[in-house]
Amino acid sequence: MNSIRPIAFYLPQFHPIPENDEWWGKGFTEWTNTAKAKPMFPGHYQPHVPADLGFYDLRLSESRVAQAELAKQYGIEGFCYYHYWFGGRRILEKPFEEVLKSGSPDFGFCLCWANETWSGIWHGNPKKTLIEQTYPGIEDHQKHFDCLLPAFRDPRYIKVDGKPIFVIYRPFNLPDPKKITGFWRKMAKDAGLKGLHLIGVGKARSEWTPADLGFDASVNPQLPVLRPNWISWRTPLQKIKNQYEIKKGLPTIHSYESSIPDFIHHPKNGIEDYPCVIPNWDNTPRSSERGLVLHGSTPELFRLHLREAVSMVRKLPEGRRFLFIKSWNEWAEGNHLEPDVKFGHGYLKVFSEELAKI
Repeated sequence: MNSIRPIAFYLPQFHPIPENDEWWGKGFTEWTNTAKAKPMFPGHYQPHVPADLGFYDLRLSESRVAQAELAKQYGIEGFCYYHYWFGGRRILEKPFEEVLKSGSPDFGFCLCWANETWSGIWHGNPKKTLIEQTYPGIEDHQKHFDCLLPAFRDPRYIKVDGKPIFVIYRPFNLPDPKKITGFWRKMAKDAGLKGLHLIGVGKARSEWTPADLGFDASVNPQLPVLRPNWISWRTPLQKIKNQYEIKKGLPTIHSYESSIPDFIHHPKNGIEDYPCVIPNWDNTPRSSERGLVLHGSTPELFRLHLREAVSMVRKLPEGRRFLFIKSWNEWAEGNHLEPDVKFGHGYLKVFSEELAKI
């Protein structure tokens, strides 16, 4: 078995829900934005059209099984499902609940609590709050843990030394994070688990020590900084350093190739940080001119990025050599390993080839 443990972040927003019907129109899913995308500048690769798996519906078990079989074929250990809990209110939970209840697919998984407020920021209305992320108190954390306990106990759940890993997307947003993480660990022990392996997702370009917030480790996806639009409006379309400055009405554009040296977070000594690779990124289908484009990504450029990540993860302790991928299927952010019409299995083949060299 490969000593490196690849885990891909997984977005469940590919089925209609009442909330999205209300906010964006009847039948809205992530495919709605993906399918309507258009090129915004010369050479801009849009739209991204899915190949093998098509425009799937995650309510169908066949779709979920096909995803898992493809990921397993190319050496991925499991999916890290984004999980939403807003003070007891759940959303987009159906795909994972079906995975849990049915026992299918037979493929590893873990959960990432995406603990941030949903707003209209990427749709031009930053003041509009769709769902607010709140932290009502200890009782709510107990209910949250009890809700997740069946998943933690599932034999497919990805673990470290017998401890389920649990990722928290915004560790800095927790009120008194050390108290809360301590309480989660206590709940795990009281439930008969060996504990929890808590991973916090850091902010881009930030330096932080996971233990200071009660976490065991960190993962820090490093996207280029999105510059304010007012700067872009006053600058002609030209390449400056690593960035293509942009005109009004166009997104912020970075060269994928030039950005590769900045993709991997290099932590302080003694910090257990799991590298996170980014095959591609273009959230203009969702955000239009407010978006960020990593222009010119190809499987071979991804190979260079991946090699650096692999060299880092090999230094981690055996059993904890996690390599995160952002992401498996975030199509409206142009951020996916799933095959598209342009590149087919190109990114997946590179991923498998580089892991096979270990």
